Amino acid sequence: MSTSPHPADEPAFDTDDLVAAYAVADRAEPHLRVNFIASIDGAATHEGLSGGLNNAADKQVFDTLRRLADVVIVGAGTVRAEGYAAMRLAEEDGAWRRERGLPEHPVFALVSARLALDPASPVFTDAPARPIVLTGAAAPEPQREALAEVADVIVCEGPGSGPAGLAGQTAQVPGAGVPGGVDAHVMRRELAARGLTQMLCEGGPQLFGTLIGAGAVDEVCLTVSPVLEGGPAGRISSGGPQRTLGMRLAHVLSAGDMLFLRYQRRDA
Repeated sequence: MSTSPHPADEPAFDTDDLVAAYAVADRAEPHLRVNFIASIDGAATHEGLSGGLNNAADKQVFDTLRRLADVVIVGAGTVRAEGYAAMRLAEEDGAWRRERGLPEHPVFALVSARLALDPASPVFTDAPARPIVLTGAAAPEPQREALAEVADVIVCEGPGSGPAGLAGQTAQVPGAGVPGGVDAHVMRRELAARGLTQMLCEGGPQLFGTLIGAGAVDEVCLTVSPVLEGGPAGRISSGGPQRTLGMRLAHVLSAGDMLFLRYQRRDA
């Protein structure tokens, strides 16, 4: 993990205040929240990793959003690039969830059209809750069978997942440039049907870009890191069909020079 390009702060927020600030009104209502960090000039990474932009205050918000989530959704490429481990919360977060009748840990859902995932990875073998793999109809059968030993493999095929629906399709996510890609709205329905209504997406940019194109995003939590990054770093969304979603500012928090913005769908 890269060293932060700005001084590391001590935790800045009261945990209960953060929970109250990011709680949703109705946990039974399906809600897809996306969490990202970016530099002032819009870079999504520092030296290739998003962790290079954060500090202790951002980690507090990151952990709070996981505490509130039923499922954490991440693209397979981001899992590999950022070195994700099993979806295991800190003891205090798990205790908070148990006290409220929630499972101790959220479910980890990995999005992969081609299933380039290792069933022997600690993401699966060390998971406290059985992970989910979200894939499309074109996913290779041998990989499906191998991953089904360690995860629930869900094929999220929608009306635009076949060749006839590719032109102008706005509902497919990673790998959706080929027939049989993952349909974002089917993904939401499948997760909600399993009681996983509070959905937190942690990226990466391609997944976010295609969720925007599908109109499937309810909320964006954006940390603005007080640095100018420059260079070749990409932005927090990449690719996917072009689509404009109106958002309203729900709150602004600050810790030192870092800002924490919460935006919600204007039409929600």
